[in-house]
This record gives sequence, C-alpha cells and structure tokens, in this order.
Amino acid sequence: MNKAFKYRIYPNAEQEILMNKTFGCVRFVYNQMLANRKEIYEQFKDDKEALRKQKYRLPADFKKEFEWLKEVDSLALANAQLHLQTAYKNFFRDKSAGFPKFKSKHHDGKSYTTNNQGGTIRLIDSKTIRLPKLKDVRIKLHRQLPKEAVIKSATISKTPVGNYYISILVEYEAHIEPVLPTSETVLGLDYSSQSLFVDSEANDADYPKFYHQAEEKLKKAQRKLSQRQKGSKNREKQRRKVAKMHEKVANQRKDFLHKLSRQIANAYEAVAIEDLNMRGMAQSLNLAKSTNDNGFGMLKTFLAYKLAEQGKQLVVIDKWFPSSKRCRFCQHENKALTLADRTWVCNHCGAELDRDVNAAINIKNESCRMLGIA
Repeated sequence: MNKAFKYRIYPNAEQEILMNKTFGCVRFVYNQMLANRKEIYEQFKDDKEALRKQKYRLPADFKKEFEWLKEVDSLALANAQLHLQTAYKNFFRDKSAGFPKFKSKHHDGKSYTTNNQGGTIRLIDSKTIRLPKLKDVRIKLHRQLPKEAVIKSATISKTPVGNYYISILVEYEAHIEPVLPTSETVLGLDYSSQSLFVDSEANDADYPKFYHQAEEKLKKAQRKLSQRQKGSKNREKQRRKVAKMHEKVANQRKDFLHKLSRQIANAYEAVAIEDLNMRGMAQSLNLAKSTNDNGFGMLKTFLAYKLAEQGKQLVVIDKWFPSSKRCRFCQHENKALTLADRTWVCNHCGAELDRDVNAAINIKNESCRMLGIA
C-alpha cells in the first residue's frame, strides 16, 4: 500500500532560501515547457504526423541556457515535467479538467516533489529528516511511519502564512482482510447544503459551517488589506493576518471531516455516496459559499482511504440516479419534483416523504443492489 504522511518542518534561514529558490525554479521550468509545447502545437497543428515527431524541451535543456537552475534539486525539476504530462493526459481524458495553465508566482501554491534515491530522503531521528540539497531539516514527527515502510518521495510545500510542510509518500506491506457487508451495516449518504449530509438512518452531520462563522471577521480583515499600499510592510502584515484566518477555517473543516469520516468508517462496513460534481453545483445553483464550506468532496476522499484500510468499501452511485425523485416504497418516480420541495407525497402510493432521508435510503438500497446484498 502507498500512503502519504504530512508533517510540519522548520527549516533554518539558508534552507528556507534554497526552498524558495526551488519553488521558483520548478514554476519557471513548468512554464517554459508549457510554452514550448504550445509553440510547437501552433506551428504543426495542421500536420498531425509532423506534430507527433516533434521533440519537446526537457528540464536538462534549460540548464544550458539558465545556469542558476543547477543550484536546486534536479529531481524537483524532473517532477515538474511529470506533472505537466499528467495535466495534458487529464485534459485529453476529460476536457472539463481544463487545458494546462501557466503557474503564477503570487496565486499558485508553492511546492515541489523530490524522489528518494539510495537513501537521499531518510529520517535521522525523531526530530530530523535528511532531504536532497537541504541536508538535515528539523521536523515535528507527531506520528511514526509504518514499520518497514520504504520512503518513495517527498513533497515540500509552503502555506500563504509562511509555514513549511513535508508530505512523505511511503510504500509498506498491508495485510487487509476484505469485509463482506450486510444490509444493516451499509450507510447511505445524501448531500445536503445545510448540514453536509443526511444519512439513511435520518441523521444529519450537523456541520458547524466554519467559514460562515468567520465571515464577518474575514470581511473586515480583507477590507483593511485592500486599503493598504501595495508593496508596503503594513500590507504584508495584513496579508498574513488574512491568510492565517483562512488557514484556521481550512484546518477546522479538515479536523471535523477527519473525525467524522473516522467515526463512519469504524461503525459501518460499506458507505454509499453519490458521484456529484461539487464544482458544477457551486457554480450553477448559486450555492458556492455553502458548497465550498461543506467540503463534501474532501469527506468522500477521507472515507475512501479509511474504509479501504479496513477492507471495507465506498460505493459510488451514478450522479444521474434519481435518488430524490424515486419513492422508496413503491419505486414510482416523481419527475415534477423541484429543488425547493423538501417534503412530498407520492401520488402513486400516498407515502409522505422527506426529500433528503428518502434520497439517502434510495442510495443505500441502490448500493445494496450493486453489492449483491438482499
């Protein structure tokens, strides 16, 4: 099994400078390779055969022209090439992913990935990690890596507040016994913009809406930021304050979703969830704030790996499955149901239905059918 473990690191002044240089070099090489690809495409787009034969520039090619690229970790630049290739594959596989874009110095996240080659990445002790070019960096090892785990790669990142983190990808032997669920141990979850979700047992998540709680303070802080002169020290101080507030909200949300997903994964043997396009919902239904604040997609990701670690399953139901419009008693479909209808009466069997609870039970029943459970 491959799994990543994220830790806080505390680089010294020299290491911090080299990390920031690496962030810049990775961004520069990525943009140069993307520009090269676009230039070749524009030149040969009418001749597909000639386009296939073209060779694109690699990170090593830019080192001859830009000597300062040799100062940073060469594997970080090589991984930038792999990330660009992945972005292209994602675009051609699914056009909704969008064509690869140039990375911005001010708006994109600062990170780079390096690989472990012959022990270049290793834990020296409980407080120190060895990294390529950086040598020994102080680390807060708040939990141990799995026994006999082999470190594959590490991703170093910097938050807008200025904190540094490392995500260590390890490979280890995992002995997982598959669990066969029963109808009593399957839970259906229906998305709810008000409470994150409603489950098939008529319970809701009672999500605290952390962004909504901090919204007034954020408005005042961002208003102050907009009034500060660009390039001034006061603007930088205020920017850090705003970044800290956003980071706190993100951490609160992540903490809540981690604890909630752990409770669900431990209590049930299978969880059913709809394959919803959260970004599309936020844009089309004027529910951007509540949809993004809920973090339903993050919950789905957390549930997937926590269930898999225990041999359990996350069943993903097709987004076109009429979970809300189908009566769970007689299976009659109410095609006239609108988003505003929170309760409705089935005109076929007369059952009074709560929209969200009915949808969650239908999702559970559909997952039982897919799993072959009576």
